[in-house]
Amino acid sequence: MSPAEMPGTLLMNKYYDSNRDMWDDFAELHKNSEFYDLDGFRAGKSTLYDFELADLGDVAGKSLLHLQCHFGLDTLSFARLGAKVTGADFSPKAIRIARSIAEELSIDARFIESEVHRLPENLDDSFDIVYTSAGVLCWLKDLKGWGKVAAHFVKPGGFFYIREFHPFAHVFDDESEPTEKPRLRYPYFPHEKPMRFDDPGSYASKNDPTVYTSYEWSHPMSEIVNSLTNAGLTIESLNEFNFNTYNSHPWLKQSEDGFWRYPDMEGGMPLMFSIRARKPLA
Repeated sequence: MSPAEMPGTLLMNKYYDSNRDMWDDFAELHKNSEFYDLDGFRAGKSTLYDFELADLGDVAGKSLLHLQCHFGLDTLSFARLGAKVTGADFSPKAIRIARSIAEELSIDARFIESEVHRLPENLDDSFDIVYTSAGVLCWLKDLKGWGKVAAHFVKPGGFFYIREFHPFAHVFDDESEPTEKPRLRYPYFPHEKPMRFDDPGSYASKNDPTVYTSYEWSHPMSEIVNSLTNAGLTIESLNEFNFNTYNSHPWLKQSEDGFWRYPDMEGGMPLMFSIRARKPLA
C-alpha cells in the first residue's frame, strides 16, 4: 500500500503540534520519574505485566512492532525476552531517549520517529506481532485509519495486540474528591471536536508546575473492535479487567497485588481491556 493510499493521514495542525510538544516535554520528565523507574529498568526490571505476557505468549525469536512506544521501555523489555523489536513514536525527544537507553544497555532495538498514521511512509516491513499499550487511543482522531495501519504491518498469520484503558472508565470524573462516588464527566461516543485539557504536570510527574495543553478524543469499545475487524483482522480474544495499573481515579483503592480497583461494587468495574486479533494466512 502506497503512502497516498493510506487512510487517515493526520495533517499537521494545532492539535497534533500541541500533543507532540507535550509528549516531547513528557519524555524528558518521565525518564527521571519514579513512575517509570529507569534505574530499576537498568538493573533488569521489566515494564511488562504478567497478564499481558500470558495473552501474548512466547515472543522469543518473533519480530515485534511497538506503536506509540513513548521512550521505549516496554519495547526494550520485549527485546530482553528475545524479540526482534522496532518501536515507533511521534515524539523526536522520546525516540532519542529510547535510542540512548538501548545503546547504553547494549539492547538490540530499532526506533523510528513517526506519527502512527504516517508510519507506512517511514517503515517498509511486516511483523509477527504488532503491539500497543495503555493510554494511546485517546490521542488519535481517526481510529479507522489506525486499525488499517496496525493491520498493514501484521504478517499473514501474525497478530495485533492492544492493552488499553477501558473506554467505560474514561467517562468518569478523574478530578473528584476520593470520598465521592463516580460521576459522569466525559463523552463515551466519538466526537468531531477534541476535548481540550490545560493541566499542570503529567500522570508520572505531578510536581511539575508547567501547564500543558493537550487534545483528546473518545472511542467506544465498538469503534475499537470494528476498526480492527474492518481492517481484515480476526478477533481471537477480548479480555476486560477490573483493575488498573495506576491510580487513574481518586476513588480507586490499591490492592495487595499492587493494582488499583473500585471497591464499592461487587466485582468492581471495567478499568482496562486487551484485544488479540490475527491476520489470516490467506
